[in-house]
Parts: sequence; structure tokens; C-alpha cells
Amino acid sequence: MASSSLALPSLQPQFPLQNRQSSRPFVRPYSSVRPITASVSESPKVPASSASVARPPEPTKLPIREVPGDYGLPIIGPIKDRNDYFYTQGGRDEFFKSKIKKYQSTVFKTNMPPGPFIASNPQVVALLDGKSFPVLFDVSKVEKRDVFTGTYVPSLELTGGYRVLSYLDPSEPHHGKLKKIMFHLLKSSRDRLIPEFSSSYNEMFETLEKEITSKGKASFGDANDQAAFNFLARSLFGTNPADTELGRDRLGLITKWTLFQLGPILTIGLPKFIEEPLLHSNRLPPCLVKKDYQRLYDFFYSASGTVLEEAAPMGVSREEACHNIIFATCFNSFGGFKLFFPNMLKWLGRGGVKLHAELAQEIRSVVKSNGGKVSMAAMEQMPLMKSVVYEALRIDPPVPLQYGRAKRDLVIESHNAAFKVKEGQMLFGFQPFATRDPKIFERAEEFVADRFVGEEGEKMLKHVLWSNGPETESPTVENKQCAGKDFVVLASRLLVVELFLRYDSFGIEVGKSPIGISVTINSLKKASS
Repeated sequence: MASSSLALPSLQPQFPLQNRQSSRPFVRPYSSVRPITASVSESPKVPASSASVARPPEPTKLPIREVPGDYGLPIIGPIKDRNDYFYTQGGRDEFFKSKIKKYQSTVFKTNMPPGPFIASNPQVVALLDGKSFPVLFDVSKVEKRDVFTGTYVPSLELTGGYRVLSYLDPSEPHHGKLKKIMFHLLKSSRDRLIPEFSSSYNEMFETLEKEITSKGKASFGDANDQAAFNFLARSLFGTNPADTELGRDRLGLITKWTLFQLGPILTIGLPKFIEEPLLHSNRLPPCLVKKDYQRLYDFFYSASGTVLEEAAPMGVSREEACHNIIFATCFNSFGGFKLFFPNMLKWLGRGGVKLHAELAQEIRSVVKSNGGKVSMAAMEQMPLMKSVVYEALRIDPPVPLQYGRAKRDLVIESHNAAFKVKEGQMLFGFQPFATRDPKIFERAEEFVADRFVGEEGEKMLKHVLWSNGPETESPTVENKQCAGKDFVVLASRLLVVELFLRYDSFGIEVGKSPIGISVTINSLKKASS
């Protein structure tokens, strides 16, 4: 993040903002750890035109059209689009569908929230089909600097004064260093992942069973949040959060901190006359979560000791590494499980008893043939289970919005036409429309449990894009694909495996939630064999 519109000095004694010419020492509060010179993750911005070789747009056989649409009058146009996006058109899906119908194109100009008075330029070219969307992953064509949340950047105060990995372009020196730290974190914890997931989520199932017995139903979301954070802390850091000063209100701390970053692009169910000025037109002051974030920082600094030791040889301070670990764990991983697991349970629940029986039979027979143990190798022998996870990631990707800025003049193809895009233009993609593209997937709007089973099914995995890249590719220090891609797939598979090792079937009710959906479990039929 190059700058912040809220520079509140109240946070600086604990998390000093980094100046390009300064290396102020950082002393971790409430400890005797010696001062450490803070490294600087921000390098001078390189204009897109000088960062890549100037090349003419790629040739195309499709008819070239001007990008349809318009941005409207300054201030008025962006506010109208924001109002339509959040309120008047029934949600963002309907907002995008209405634009596609209006312009008879899946590529068009629009404004994206938040707009005035948080984002100085809300104008984007929207890419809403499976053919145009993947350009957002090509870092030779698009710059990914400070586009993680779209057309605005949350205050650096919320991440200790550092631009964390999600906001860095691969061309920036610290991108590769920080991504290597994330790879090390995952590699160092691999032996704990499966046992700690089993422990954390079987605790969750026991809690759900007790609540159903006493109340007739139980909220999956609340129980999943507790289990997800316990799993992350125990598996990645070998620490049980309940035994630390973080306490049981840890989820509230994370939720509040996340809201201060994503508030401008969320609607949380408040009346419009409150939400608009509170979240969409003004930034929430970071000072209001200073103490909450400090508690998270203290926990992760203490728990991440061995991982932080890997940072210094790479030229990254322990402080910067810790802030990145907090973001990767609490925002990326916990936030992903919080959104995706209820969605996956929704689709599994709607799949019905027949699907449940098929999954239970496959999972239990494979586990039995592997000595009664759940392992990565055993799960590779469960094609239906794997397909179910991929299908859930396809139909409800946990990170639906993607952005990138054109590094040069481009020609971007949809299925029907090609469009010229100028260097510097912000490109935007709504991933559910790309991964539900009926010109790529048959029955694209349906959850087809065995869609990715067999050789032909596996070929379609290149169109599963949830990880900021195709499922058939892997994250590297040179790309922006999620460092925890395989970790998320593993955890998702484990949820399905643990569920059907324990139960024959289950019943659910699905409702709305301020963030995502709410899933209530009203029955759990224990395994009969």
C-alpha cells in the first residue's frame, strides 16, 4: 500500500509506519525481546509502461469491439452504481446480470464499490466469463500491486504499517521473500495437519450433537469458526489458543479487524442510511481496533517463533514476518474457511441421502483398506470426495472478486468478441460468473457431485479458479496464486472425510447472513457401519 487516507499516529509506538528512508527499531510490546531493525517492504512504484517491454496487443480472429458501457458523471455515476450493487437490484449477482443484459456483453465498463469518498477512481472493465477472466492471473499482462481489495486500499495501520503479501506484485522484492516464509510455515506443520484437523472438528461435531439434542438444531457457522481457528493455531503453530491470553473472544477480535478492512465493499444488514455513511463513504478509524490487533500480534509473535527465525536470513524483519503471518492466518485462511465450509456443507446437504450414502461408502472403504488411517495418499483414492470439493470450489469460490491493472495495451477476448483495453486500466472479474460459464460447463448453475470424476472430468479442473489461478497449476514466488492452495484443498477434503466417517447423513436449513450464508444443522444420523 503506497499510502493511506487515515494516518493515525496512535498506533505508531507499537507498529511504526515504514518510511522509505527510515529503519526505526521496533520493540515488541510487553516483552523483553531485543529491538529489531524493521525492514521496508515498499519499493518505489515502477510505472506499468517501464516495468514491461512495450508490445502491440495480441492478434485476434474475433471481431474487435469498443468496451461497452459508461461510468456516468463524476461522483453521481459511481454512487448510483454502488447503490444498485448493494441495494436496489437485489445484490451483486443481479447487478452484474443486468449490466450483461443491458450491454449484450460479458465485458463492459462499470464502477465498483466503494467509490466516493474512499476510492479515488472506481472505474473498471468487468470480465464476467470464463474466457476473459483468466487474464487476471497473467502477471505478464496485469499488475497486482495494491489491488487485493479492488479500487481502494485499507489503511496500513491495520497491518502494522506494512504492505502485506496479498498487496504485493511479484515484481516487488519482498513478494518472493514473504511467499517463501508462507511456504516454510506450511511445510513445517505438515505432520500436524491431519491429526489436528481431526481433533478440532470432532470436538465441533460433539458440540453440534449436544446442541441438537438440547435445542433440536445447531448453528454450523459458530461452531465452524471455533474449530477452524483451533485447527489453524494447533496445526500451524502447535498452540492451543484456549490456553493463551487470547481467550475465547479471539473470533470477535478477528471479525472486527476484518470488518475495518472490508467494510467499504460489504453490506452487513444495517439500514442503508446507516451503512452508506458508516461503511461505504468513510473509513472506520483504525485506532478503534488498535488494542484488539495488539492482542492478535502478541499471540502470533509468541506462537510463531521458529517461523520468524526463518525471516532474518531472507532479509525480512521478525516484525514484518509476524504481520504477514497474522494476515495469512486470520484473513486468508480463517476467512476462507469461515466462508467456504458453510457453502460446501450447503451443497452437500442439498445433495441428499443418495450422495451421502455414496460418499460414506467410498470414504469408509478406502480408510479401512488403508489400515483405518486418514492420510493424503488415502484421500487420493476417493474420486467422488475429491470431485465434491472441487465442485464446491467451482460453484461458490471463497474469493469471488479479482482485480488487476493492465501493464500495457491489451486485446482481451470473450467468447464472442475482442476488446481493446488501455495500459493502466483497472480490470475486474467476478469469479462465480467465470466458473459458472455455460459455454465451458454443462449444467453450469447446478452442483454436479461427480463433475470432476474420471479422465474427462479431471481435464475440466483447469477451469476451477478459486486460488487466483487454475487448479491445474501451482503457486510459486513468481505468481499470485494462493500460497496455501493445497492446504485449503486438504482441509476441505478432511471436512468431508471426517463428516462421513462419523455420520451416514445430515439435514440442514440455509439462511442469509451478513457475510455469506448461515447453515443450521437440524439432524445428524450417526454412522451405521
